[in-house]
Amino acid sequence: MNGFIIVDKPAGMTSHDVVNAVRRMTGVQKVGHTGTLDPFATGVLPIAIGEGTKAIPFLDETRKVYRAVLRLGEVTDTQDLTGDLIESRDWRGVTPETINAVAAFFTGRIKQIPPMFSALKHKGVPLYKLARRGVEITREPREIEVFSLLVERLDLPEVYLTVSCSRGTYVRTLAHDMGASLGCGAHLVRLQRTVSGTFNLSMAMSLNQLVVLTAAGKVDTVIITPYDSLAHLQDIQVSDSGKAKVACGVNPEESDITTKPVAPPSRGERVRISQGKRLLAVAEMVTGNGWDFRLVRVFN
Repeated sequence: MNGFIIVDKPAGMTSHDVVNAVRRMTGVQKVGHTGTLDPFATGVLPIAIGEGTKAIPFLDETRKVYRAVLRLGEVTDTQDLTGDLIESRDWRGVTPETINAVAAFFTGRIKQIPPMFSALKHKGVPLYKLARRGVEITREPREIEVFSLLVERLDLPEVYLTVSCSRGTYVRTLAHDMGASLGCGAHLVRLQRTVSGTFNLSMAMSLNQLVVLTAAGKVDTVIITPYDSLAHLQDIQVSDSGKAKVACGVNPEESDITTKPVAPPSRGERVRISQGKRLLAVAEMVTGNGWDFRLVRVFN
């Protein structure tokens, strides 16, 4: 059992809780997740099983899409509904035109200061543990990209948004910063991830659905293979001799290649080394004018 199961994470569970649930269901010990979702958040959570855990570093996670609801007029210490209210302000002077203008301002490449209530570490200690002790650490702004920020609906003081953004974006911080720009403050009250890289909500299964499939012995039918999960990488097919070399951690030669892209991938580009639909390895091109590459990760 190797690959990815896309879980529609329910509210109230941590991402690690979902990992443990899948581990218990499947009996597979080697289970992990990509892209942590806060406990109150729902939606797409890719769960890697078996050899799928090796594919995590090579996934295309350049884009995430969220449906979010922020509430104007209230600021919390966690920047979301789970925190303590630290400030209330009047939001009634905010207009739809102003909200759209602020949304446009936060679109594109912007700087974002990570929240204290996050898993980022300071001297090995997660920031959220320091925050719970009342300790505030200076955090350097990070560049993120908001590809699009659409105001879908206004039911003031609540604002409904669809956010398409780069990996590493804190949507609750985005809500907090938008509230600050509006002058009334805001915090996030709902968050659903609909897209994570190549995975989307239409692929996702609830934990209850997985329980039923596991009991029926059909959980394999919803597993996305390591080969398919890395479909964004160019594919190089090898012969049996090439497969044997890869299994021993040896770079296959050009004579071992049976199918390859029309033009050699560029230097430093990563590619799939496969036989049929079976992923053998991820490799990195050493030159840009030939077929020399080095194995980065071998799959069993």
